[in-house]
Amino acid sequence: MKRLIITALAAAALLAPAQAQDYQYSRYYNPESGRLDYGRHDSGLGTGNMYYGLRIGPAFTYVNSDDARLDGGKWQTGLSVGALVGLPLSQSVPLYLEAGLQYTEKGGRKRLDSGKKMTYDLNYIEMPIVVKYIYPVGEHLTLQPLFGGYLAYGISGRIKNFEERKTQKSFSDNNFKRFDGGLRIGCGVGYDLFYAELAYDIGLANICHDTFDTSHNGCLALNFGVNF
Repeated sequence: MKRLIITALAAAALLAPAQAQDYQYSRYYNPESGRLDYGRHDSGLGTGNMYYGLRIGPAFTYVNSDDARLDGGKWQTGLSVGALVGLPLSQSVPLYLEAGLQYTEKGGRKRLDSGKKMTYDLNYIEMPIVVKYIYPVGEHLTLQPLFGGYLAYGISGRIKNFEERKTQKSFSDNNFKRFDGGLRIGCGVGYDLFYAELAYDIGLANICHDTFDTSHNGCLALNFGVNF
């Protein structure tokens, strides 16, 4: 999986300079200012007036659980990478519906009484869906607050006990459920086609199999990328 992701990132890195050189051909290019102007849209949802984006960055995650065996409340760092599309919702207001597909490494860790650590790796394919307002604050700069949610499906992961030197699958009948979902809130900053975003995921789904216990994901993601 990681080899596939690295290959995809390398391809994106090769294509990004070409996109950067050709951004003047974007439907959002304003010849008067010489920059991308996301307020330049003359139609509504479903008319093809949209943008695409690529994202990559670190994800700082934890998993809280009532079950002490599954509680990884300390933060750990993973990878988040994906692609998205933005669709305008209004002819007069720069309001967009943004949806995408991304790979995110979530989970958490804790320190055992012996001083050894225990880690929980939960790797997901996620589909975030958010509403975003693109607010220009300068000739090239935009602020882009967002709010929405996400759905996720766990594809891999291991629970590692460094004290016993044992591992087991994260997603199993005795550990975590594969399906997750929750809210996403954050804000992005755009400079022409370049983009950075800080977003926080609040896991609402109980990813624990136990009827009497609950487990929830939490994730703070810092993403960088391009819109074109």
